[in-house]
Amino acid sequence: MTSSDTPTHLRIHQFAGLAKGPRLLITGAVHGNEICGSLAITRLLEQLDRGALRLLRGTLTCVPVVNPLAYQRGQREGERNLNRNLRECPIPQDVEDRIANQLCPLLAAHEVLLDLHSFQGQGQAFVMLGPRDNQGELEPFAHASAEAALAAALGPTRIVEGWLSTYELGLRRRAEQGAPLQDPHYGMGTTEYMRARGGYGVTLECGQHADPQAPEVAYLAILRTLVLLGMLAPASVDAHRPASPPELLKLYEVVDRQHEGDRFEREWASFDALTQGQRIGTRHDGTPVLAPADGRIVFPNSKALAGHEWFYLARASDRRLG
Repeated sequence: MTSSDTPTHLRIHQFAGLAKGPRLLITGAVHGNEICGSLAITRLLEQLDRGALRLLRGTLTCVPVVNPLAYQRGQREGERNLNRNLRECPIPQDVEDRIANQLCPLLAAHEVLLDLHSFQGQGQAFVMLGPRDNQGELEPFAHASAEAALAAALGPTRIVEGWLSTYELGLRRRAEQGAPLQDPHYGMGTTEYMRARGGYGVTLECGQHADPQAPEVAYLAILRTLVLLGMLAPASVDAHRPASPPELLKLYEVVDRQHEGDRFEREWASFDALTQGQRIGTRHDGTPVLAPADGRIVFPNSKALAGHEWFYLARASDRRLG
């Protein structure tokens, strides 16, 4: 990394309403090649600056580019994945550690987070929702109702829950098979950190990286969030309200690639339907990998390294969004 590559600051925009209200943080480009959120936030800032939109109350903070090194390189990561093992680092080792030392206090200073992302494969936008209210050790939480209302208001027709618990399941299974035990909080990203600090928030996957509609998905989600929180007049987005309740899925299983010879039966996309017994792939020794139940395949990764997540499985959730 040259000195000209090295980011020296984060660009943070804040609007302080004259009436009390929620403290909302909106972030884009946590991964540098996921620019739809950056474009949507820039559009929002321009409209607020010229008065086309008016903040009615509360505090709105926007970070269009959370990871400037990865962003200027046009790649997912600068030196590591910022959205894993997110925590303050007393002795930072890389650029992402230094960013985390600014980002974590910013998250802790807010009540609500909307984190805007996109994904590699083809598919429709979806929302990642956190846990139900609980007092467990992994991800204790007390704002499930408010977070579910936010997820349901954003517009996409699919919501997915169960990320951190399923990720932790995979870590425990690898440890049982002799792999070094990893900290389950390695799965902690922006929303998980937000919940750990007493707030709530969702990740919105706005579509494929290059989808020309992804910035519009992000922008409308921003407006819907502001309206939901009473920070923007409802008339701004009345014509764009979601037409029907979204589908709600729950991640329940993660399957690792065990050998570089493991291969998929076909090219899968996230949320492709599976029927019980359907062949998903084949191990290097010829053993079939079959769907244990009807459901969906999620985050399939044909380039996964041996010992890492190959794909996740999801099924219909019995959760009610209120």
